Amino acid sequence: MLDLPFLPFCAFLGGLGFVCMAFVSAWCQHWRGGFALDGSAQMFNWHPVLMVTGMVVLYGAAALVYRLPPAWRGPKFPWKVLHSALALAAFVLAVLGLVAVFRFHNDHGTPNMYSLHSWLGLATVLLFSCQWLAGFSAFLLPWAPAWLRALYKPVHVFFGSTILMLSVASCVSGINEKLFFSLKNGTTEYKLLPAEAVFANTLGLLILLFGVLVLGALARPSWRRPDADSPDSCQVPAPLWGYAG
Repeated sequence: MLDLPFLPFCAFLGGLGFVCMAFVSAWCQHWRGGFALDGSAQMFNWHPVLMVTGMVVLYGAAALVYRLPPAWRGPKFPWKVLHSALALAAFVLAVLGLVAVFRFHNDHGTPNMYSLHSWLGLATVLLFSCQWLAGFSAFLLPWAPAWLRALYKPVHVFFGSTILMLSVASCVSGINEKLFFSLKNGTTEYKLLPAEAVFANTLGLLILLFGVLVLGALARPSWRRPDADSPDSCQVPAPLWGYAG
């Protein structure tokens, strides 16, 4: 991998996450009619916005908390709290996103849970809820013994990356499914690539790029907190803007 400094990379990733949120909001506002809370199609539009914001951007931020050089020194507990809080915020947004789509389906007589996207999305949220509860119990509550934390940690890390991949897959499949439904009877079919299709396809690629870059940062050994199992690691990282391992 290229020898990149972490914080410029992190700033770029943060900007990319903001662009993803801006794109999905603009798509729903400009082409899909905006937002509402009345069970209409405009209520459905909260679903993609909340899912991209929560399960991709916020979840990705939570995953990278321990890669921040300031997290390498001093007690680890405050960073555990921040990691857990960001993940919880992502989960709350995901639940609200599910409420929006179920409310829309029920108000319009549309069956729930029949598509691959819906199966994948719900499985991702359920797995995420189990991941959060297990992580909270093992790493934040005081009664978990050290041997149990050491045993569970690699499992937690593995499923953390897996959930991010599933979240990206759910969002990309959802974008594609929405375009097929929305443009099926429109003035320009999806296969003719109207402006909305180009914009939403670009959104899908941006989400995919964000997920890949987060996974790349998580896999980079030189960006991991040294002596991660020690709650009071005092190792000081290299200068923040030039750290590359």
